[in-house]
Amino acid sequence: MGDSGIIVPAQNLQAERENLLRRRFQTGSIVRRGKSWEFRWREYGYGEDGQKCHVNRREVFASVKDYPTKRLVSRHPFIAQKQNEINNQVLRPVRAITFAQFAERWKEQVLTQHKPSTQVSAKSNIKIHLNPFFGHLLLSQIGGEQVQAFVTSRKASAKSVQNFIATFRMIWNSAKAWGYVNTDPFIGLVLPKAPAPEIKCFTVEEVQKILNSAPEPDKTFYWLAAETGMRAGELCGLRWEDIDLDSGALQIKQSAWQGKIVTPKTKTACRMFALSPQLLEHLKQKRGTGLVFVYRNGNPWKGEKVVERKLGPLLKKLGIPHRGLHAFRHCNATLMDRMNVPMKTRQDRLGHADLGMTARYTHALAEDDRRIANQIGNLLCPTVSKNTEAPEVITFKGSVFSHLQPATA
Repeated sequence: MGDSGIIVPAQNLQAERENLLRRRFQTGSIVRRGKSWEFRWREYGYGEDGQKCHVNRREVFASVKDYPTKRLVSRHPFIAQKQNEINNQVLRPVRAITFAQFAERWKEQVLTQHKPSTQVSAKSNIKIHLNPFFGHLLLSQIGGEQVQAFVTSRKASAKSVQNFIATFRMIWNSAKAWGYVNTDPFIGLVLPKAPAPEIKCFTVEEVQKILNSAPEPDKTFYWLAAETGMRAGELCGLRWEDIDLDSGALQIKQSAWQGKIVTPKTKTACRMFALSPQLLEHLKQKRGTGLVFVYRNGNPWKGEKVVERKLGPLLKKLGIPHRGLHAFRHCNATLMDRMNVPMKTRQDRLGHADLGMTARYTHALAEDDRRIANQIGNLLCPTVSKNTEAPEVITFKGSVFSHLQPATA
């Protein structure tokens, strides 16, 4: 009789017993392997013949240099965490499936739910990097040591390796949720540190030169980019119906990627902000229907093509160092900082989910740096002590974006 009071036939009970493996508490074992300490335990699973069996697992978790004795290493937090994991997991045999097989299943059922840009990069990471290294292995055979070896073997930039692991984590999370694996091979994983990227930002003077020299509709595109800080995809996907010319507000509702209309990058990217009177008046003279920036075939502009065919040649002509469209966005963030715009307002206008990202978009401009140095010098240098006048204080009043208005003919 079962717990519910229902009598279960004896043959069904026997079949149920055959489908389960007896629960046993495991402490595992700690083994020194060269200069590393390795934790070994046993997992329930299926063999390649489809029969149930016990699978021996092992994972390197510490170095002998840091933990010279077995007594010391036995107190490592990894041990307790791993023991808790293997003794409290659902007692269900992990299924025998190779990484390559599961990756194909994951692409069909999960990756299709992501944005097109994520699909392209994930498929590339799987095909070129993950499958050649892990494809032949059963998921149950992949542990921390194998993942660390994969990271070490990659001949790519630190940022690229981080992207490979990000794709791997997405796949592994699904495998764990679906009951294919019970372990976490990313514990203790050491990734290469990517150097801080060189961030390029247009100055106000450079933006003025660009706007005064660019033909239409390029001028409108660059003006919007500089004043609003919109992402390239948001500009390419902008529609006239998203601009309220009466109230002077612009709303981000969609974006464009590789000539296709997609949803904005994040939830916070869906936002609305005001436009300056100068830009609003300019847009009223250009008003139309449908997409604001569109090719003759009706498709939206592509950001990379704008840089390649329009912005790049113009910068070369003006003697301005080559930069992409993102330099307008960084310029916008820096100008808002000069105006002492509250950080929350900057975050809302730029559409950042993280305030830290907004802060990283701010750059100290050379003229401000010099003026601050002069003020500090006036305060501290004894040779100017006779000057009783208060030093000039940097203030930014009014709309700094009004300086971006192109010169009229």
